[in-house]
Amino acid sequence: MRLFQILIAIMFLILLVYTGLVISEHGLGLLPIFFGDIAKMTWPGQFNLDFLGFLILSALWLAWRHQFSGAGLVLAVFGFFGGIGFLAPYLLVASIKARGDAAVLLLGPGRV
Repeated sequence: MRLFQILIAIMFLILLVYTGLVISEHGLGLLPIFFGDIAKMTWPGQFNLDFLGFLILSALWLAWRHQFSGAGLVLAVFGFFGGIGFLAPYLLVASIKARGDAAVLLLGPGRV
């Protein structure tokens, strides 16, 4: 579990730096570019559509893990729009709270 925690911490830090550089160079216009690439039917669009599927699954898992409670639905929205920038810190905290128990991490404390 410790290696998993290190991996997600590294992923979060790399994304944080990368995102800062992209914003400083190109601004905050992500959504028109993201959906514009999908509309163009190009390889970047294919990647974005694939990634959108992962965002949807991430949001559904967050909501399900929290038994579709109000908090779970809010977390799902953050997971959908935040991607790994939200999911990595969430998983880091959840894995620490799970004390290395993968079942608790994946299913949530209320299901184990």
